[in-house]
Amino acid sequence: MYRLLNRVISASRSSLRAILNGPQVLAFLPTAVLLGYWLGGEMALIVTAIGFPAIMGLYAVFRPFGENREFGDNRHSNPKPAAFHIDLGRALRRARKRSKKTACLVVGLDDFEAIADRYGISAAQDVVAELAERLNAAIRKRDCLTQLDDRKFGVVIAPVGHLNLDIALQVATRLQSAAESPIKLGGTTIYVSASIGFCLDANFNDNSGTKMAEAADLALTVAWRSGPSSIRAYSPDMRDLKAASHKVPSDIEQALEAGQILPWFQPQISTDTGRVTGFEALARWDHPERGVMAPGEFLDKLQSAGQMQRLGELMLTGALKALSSWDALGLDIPQVGVNFSPDELRDPRLLQKIEWELDKHELTADRLAIEILETVVATSPEDMIARNISGLSELGCHVDLDDFGTGHASISSIRRFDIQRLKIDRSFVMKVDQDPEQQRMVSAILLMAERLELDTLAEGVETAGEHTMLAQLGCRHVQGFGIGRPMPVESVQEWTKGHIARLSDPPEIRYRTG
Repeated sequence: MYRLLNRVISASRSSLRAILNGPQVLAFLPTAVLLGYWLGGEMALIVTAIGFPAIMGLYAVFRPFGENREFGDNRHSNPKPAAFHIDLGRALRRARKRSKKTACLVVGLDDFEAIADRYGISAAQDVVAELAERLNAAIRKRDCLTQLDDRKFGVVIAPVGHLNLDIALQVATRLQSAAESPIKLGGTTIYVSASIGFCLDANFNDNSGTKMAEAADLALTVAWRSGPSSIRAYSPDMRDLKAASHKVPSDIEQALEAGQILPWFQPQISTDTGRVTGFEALARWDHPERGVMAPGEFLDKLQSAGQMQRLGELMLTGALKALSSWDALGLDIPQVGVNFSPDELRDPRLLQKIEWELDKHELTADRLAIEILETVVATSPEDMIARNISGLSELGCHVDLDDFGTGHASISSIRRFDIQRLKIDRSFVMKVDQDPEQQRMVSAILLMAERLELDTLAEGVETAGEHTMLAQLGCRHVQGFGIGRPMPVESVQEWTKGHIARLSDPPEIRYRTG
């Protein structure tokens, strides 16, 4: 009974506070005026009529900021990280004072740079604005949403009685679903993916909103390292990653020479037979303190240090060494793909280096696929790059055009650079099994490839539905997390044997003709 009475009193106070702090208080003006007239005559009536609104106006202007203000009011009024940290700190203090729970989530758009490159920066900003509206609609009125930068949003969960890891994951999943729904931009449908890092106040012993926001942002960084559309919760051991992050620039050159940066391998399979048709070599840094790091965390630093050519040499050597070892194990892996940067392609000795490496590992040239970004082909008039690519093709190496659809390469440039396979960019693959427009785009690329007698591979395949639709449309190869994640060389044998075992009597998928 006592608890019930306290709740009633508390609710009454909250209702009264909302009335006195809002414009509703003016509803008392007629009563106050009549009371003034009854007690003091005409003069009191005039004073009350003028003074009552004036006093309330002065109170609204000069009362301390945040006094009796409900959490979550006026969100978006100051869309800056500093304001977000203030709101988060206020939520933390209020939650602990009232024995409640709160949380901070940071939502990050995975594809901002790709969208900006493909559609322009203005379109990318329109996408971010649309995401803001969607996230705003997906949270409660009492929660707080703030745009933190070009690609990130912060969410503060207003204090609640019960909030654990499962509930926070449900909230994060709801926000992710809202962000990843198709976006109409003019006559185009855009698919994006978003990752989320979050921090529960139960895992955080500080009242600082700034530090809790940093914890959630660190969880987002870990999510990004795990791949697109990932969700991660903050844990105290993530602090070790943050403490080691400042060492990355000084360690980068030592890491190359110490063998910490090595190729990991992602499988590529046939949509016809399901058999492995190759692996792509992708750089990974096995940092002694930060663990395995994806290229996005260190490639810029390598480029700034002028070490891209050295990285390319290590990747080529490691990939061919791995291919030779797989042959010795009896694995049927036709080829390995290696990415080549513009700096490497400008090297006049590139052809001789690759010939020497192939001979060293006793491999024929057709076992190596040279992967070149479409942006390089579209923006490189240099004769040396064209000569190197043509020379590698004449040597017998396969030439793949990576991220096709994002770099605006012309048909003439595809022919000029002697491309043999198009790797369809992930942005065309997302939701291809659900969206007819995506299917039309992929069909157009496949038709062009067929007319030009080019092979095709779809990147970023994450679901069985995407895999099936791409096979039905006639894409010959697929690659992505839905097929297999990048793995160290020592894991390839086990993965390949397991994959072959799952292919017992597979149904044949025939290509659509006409």
